[in-house]
Amino acid sequence: MMVLNPRIYLAAAALALVTPAAVAQSPAIVPGTQVVDTAGNPVGTIYSVKGDQLVVETDKLKVALPANSFTPSEGKLLFALTRDQLNQQTEAALAEANAKLVAGANVYGQSGALAGTIDAIDAEFVTLKLTSGKLVRLPRNGIAASDKGAVLGVSASELERLATTGG
Repeated sequence: MMVLNPRIYLAAAALALVTPAAVAQSPAIVPGTQVVDTAGNPVGTIYSVKGDQLVVETDKLKVALPANSFTPSEGKLLFALTRDQLNQQTEAALAEANAKLVAGANVYGQSGALAGTIDAIDAEFVTLKLTSGKLVRLPRNGIAASDKGAVLGVSASELERLATTGG
């Protein structure tokens, strides 16, 4: 299953039906809560709740969406898109983001500091050339696309420290 980075928002996320506080305060919003479209058809289930983000698991993927994209109704959550629409839009957003992950793309740490550039990338691994010149090989899922380039799950300084100490 793919998990879409919560930084990538779908057009559907802008379809705010209630405030995030209303969803977050609802005691029924727990993993396993059913998500349905406006016609009552299944979209998926809540996989996890992370602050104001709800991770929805469909038949194909997991995607984090803002809580204000949902409306509680009769123990379920209403969502503006069908399961197929959510899958299609998520896959398109993921493909667009991944297309930016190419050799030469800038790589930033969690705090936004430049860590280096992508030296090589394939389906399993990415090799980063850090700003210090060191080469680091990471699992491909260790980076995610952003508007600026690639983003790491750690800070640039932490990655440099790990590269120097060997982990």
